[in-house]
Amino acid sequence: MHSAATPTTPVPASISAPTWDPQQYLHHSVHRTRPFLDLLGRIPELPAGNRPPRIADIGCGPGNVTALLAERWPTAHITGFDLSTEMLEQAEKEYAGPTPGGGRLDFRPADAARWTPDEPYDLIVSNAALQWVPNHAESFPGWIDGLKPGGTFAFQVPGNFTAPSHALLGELCETPRWSRRLDSHGRRFVHILDPADYLLRLTDLGCTADAWETTYLQLLSGEDPVLDWVKGTALRPVLTELADDPEAAAEFLTQYGDLLRKAYPPGPHGTVFPFRRIFAVARRPAR
Repeated sequence: MHSAATPTTPVPASISAPTWDPQQYLHHSVHRTRPFLDLLGRIPELPAGNRPPRIADIGCGPGNVTALLAERWPTAHITGFDLSTEMLEQAEKEYAGPTPGGGRLDFRPADAARWTPDEPYDLIVSNAALQWVPNHAESFPGWIDGLKPGGTFAFQVPGNFTAPSHALLGELCETPRWSRRLDSHGRRFVHILDPADYLLRLTDLGCTADAWETTYLQLLSGEDPVLDWVKGTALRPVLTELADDPEAAAEFLTQYGDLLRKAYPPGPHGTVFPFRRIFAVARRPAR
């Protein structure tokens, strides 16, 4: 995409995109939506005016949280951007078109690593997407410049990449059995910053900013629930790499599942899965 609001620092291309499965992702939609609802509750009112708000959702996925933006701002024109064809098809099918409040939802293909605002926005939001974009904070200057005066940039990302779920994935990918095919897929998220780093970067850009973290203790049910959870997110690159070799994929899932059951043993009411999230909300000055 091209835009007048271009970051001063070049933004690298994202790592090769995995193939996404919207239905697998939505298996845990209640848990996955909760952090976005908490983020949504901290977004201030958008700039006043006699026009519908303009909102961009970067990494919209299957569109389920994009639709929540329309509930908060019923008259808004909201565009969801995503790199995944599978996710965009799901979002288009379920949510595209006029909204009950008189606004509308549409969806476009875009790589978050290269996206820049092509028009002024009242709100730019991203939910659990920027962890896939190395050096994503280098895009912040261009995104803030793309806000209208008084507009807001808000995002949340997972912050659990040192947790057993991800550490074990990285260790397994680096074993002799898997390293040749999967070594580059196991530790992809070391570029996530701490809340204080996000706060400093956004404040340096002249914004009034807030950043925080929350660890959700999610009670998951079913057989191998943590494995089922990561199949929708962190495991996608591995599943994409092994898609042409079903026997190898099954072997990997068996090994990884065994490790996860030991790290997250089931209890009488389900399996407790701690999940740390990092949030930031930055408001551009009104003048």
